[in-house]
Amino acid sequence: MFIDVQGTLIDDSHKQPIRGAVALIDTLNSRQIPYMVVTNNTKRSSSDFWYYLTSVGLHIPREHYLDPLMTLESMVPKTAVAAYGASEFLAVLSAMGYTLDYANPQAVLLAIKEDFCADEYAQMIDFLLSGASLVGMHETTIYAKHSKRYPGVGAILKMLEFATSQSYAVVGKPSKAFYAEALRRLRWQQHDAQYERITMVSDDVKGDLSGAAALGMKTVFVLSGKYKNQEEIIPYLHERERPDAVYGDVYDVWKARLQE
Repeated sequence: MFIDVQGTLIDDSHKQPIRGAVALIDTLNSRQIPYMVVTNNTKRSSSDFWYYLTSVGLHIPREHYLDPLMTLESMVPKTAVAAYGASEFLAVLSAMGYTLDYANPQAVLLAIKEDFCADEYAQMIDFLLSGASLVGMHETTIYAKHSKRYPGVGAILKMLEFATSQSYAVVGKPSKAFYAEALRRLRWQQHDAQYERITMVSDDVKGDLSGAAALGMKTVFVLSGKYKNQEEIIPYLHERERPDAVYGDVYDVWKARLQE
């Protein structure tokens, strides 16, 4: 099993466990069911965010955790980057040894925040038209915060692609490289793990689940995060993007699939 975090295990408002999240993780641990928690965290260092999850009762072994910061260096060398996102993300990048360059960057590196402005978009476009590459830390569709929903990194990447004809790469979900790394780590728990035997659980149908489905995974959509109900999104999806199952939250997933 692969499990998303934001909107799936913890809520968007208070960053506390959603109903059933603790029970789900405890059951997976006690039954030694192979799983990976795959989050698009970019606001804290990987170690800090993992520690936070454990501190709120989600007893996730460190080797069961993966986020894009852990795979970033394999995709983006530590050269000059123009990075955009929350101040916490910029601080994490600097601590990792990246040079933030808003004069002549080699890459535009995009994470999420709720208050991007037009001048920032204009600056990104200038860099891209001057030859910088475009990289998203993930490809989420919607960013939910304070009961509001903003365009996610995926939506902004699509806008920049349309504006500049510049293709982009994605570090985290739903990139093939990120899921491949999650599978590699899952095989530390079960050596013969295959995508076809994995279920991906997330509140982001297009940003997480569609990529998982394309690799052969089963997909479970939970309504505890970005969407108020399935009618907001599922009728507008292509047949291949539609999830295999829909539940209210991970408590319903735990009750339906793991509780005896």
